[in-house]
Amino acid sequence: MALRDLIPWNDGSRDLSLQRNEPNPFLALHREMNRLFDDAFRSFDITAFSSQAMGWPKLEVKETAKEVKVIAELPGLEEKDVNFELRNGMLTISGERKSETEDKERRFSERYYGRFERSIPVDDIDQDKVGASFKNGVLSVTLPKLPTAQPNVKRIAINGK
Repeated sequence: MALRDLIPWNDGSRDLSLQRNEPNPFLALHREMNRLFDDAFRSFDITAFSSQAMGWPKLEVKETAKEVKVIAELPGLEEKDVNFELRNGMLTISGERKSETEDKERRFSERYYGRFERSIPVDDIDQDKVGASFKNGVLSVTLPKLPTAQPNVKRIAINGK
């Protein structure tokens, strides 16, 4: 299998006669449908939706009785490339990943480049005590809960009588 068979889009230079001679008609149909969709959507600017659709950056949200912790994987980025903001009960992580090479040198890429933004709803957060750290491409945001939001739970013993 050639490298060009792994690429899900084409640049107009593919030889369609090779696809027609494909021994598996379902594989040929699959490739042709991929080409049609790629050609159709190439003309749209969908970069504003792509980071959300791809779920990038990957997040992990942990919640305890005292705090909410959000961890975002941002490999290849530096602290200056990332912004985060807490407003009206929403934590928003945004930024931009810039390409290191020009497109003419790139044969194939599944990496995401461009602007990204992810929002996480958070309630009853003490905004004055929010903290964040960024190390090795991982952003960790700690959001302490307000004392009124922390549950006051008393465990009640069950009597067997």
